Amino acid sequence: MEKLIQITSGRGPLECQWVVAKVLKVFLEEAKNNKIGYEIIHRENGDENLTLKSATLLLKGKGVAEFLENWLGSILWIGKSRFRKLHKRSNWFIGVFELEGLEKIEFNEKEIQFQTARSQGSGGQNVNKVNTAVRATYLKTGQSVFVQDSRSQLENKKLSVGRLKEKVMEFHIQQLEKRMQATWNNHLSVQRGNPIRTFAGIDFKKNDRQKSFKKRKKPTEKRI
Repeated sequence: MEKLIQITSGRGPLECQWVVAKVLKVFLEEAKNNKIGYEIIHRENGDENLTLKSATLLLKGKGVAEFLENWLGSILWIGKSRFRKLHKRSNWFIGVFELEGLEKIEFNEKEIQFQTARSQGSGGQNVNKVNTAVRATYLKTGQSVFVQDSRSQLENKKLSVGRLKEKVMEFHIQQLEKRMQATWNNHLSVQRGNPIRTFAGIDFKKNDRQKSFKKRKKPTEKRI
């Protein structure tokens, strides 16, 4: 099973971006402990060092759905701002959402079309009399690269595969961001109230403020 997850500060301030970075570390640690595989597809850096506006992850594993039951929703961090010492606010919310309907593009080398050409020097003159340069095109998306680094056609072919993969993944991330934005528009603000997880303090320890569902004992009646 695979799930695409976004941890986001939404439209929250810098403090929320700091919380996203901290939550991501906790999230990945728990995923590892639960033997959930993950791949960080994209990070959007925050406005200061060690902050993130969002992180998008692909989770893999049999227990992904159960693992996410304790994560999907709003996350609350209780603490004073690390950036505005006089700020009175102490509750900061971020969100963890599943991005449904977003499929990861798999890069398949069998979908590459190769064409050879003569390497070109400055001014357009031919460097080699044989076709050593390689143009590689990924048929699914149309991206292409032209490689003439080496005098060996085989070496240029190997280089073109690596560079084309990077270009295709970059294209995929750009498309993903557009679709994420459309998804985010459905969440105009991070859901507040009734957070699924609560953390507190600079050390980001879990705050076990869970409601008790134990029945309170009825006071014993005094016998007259």
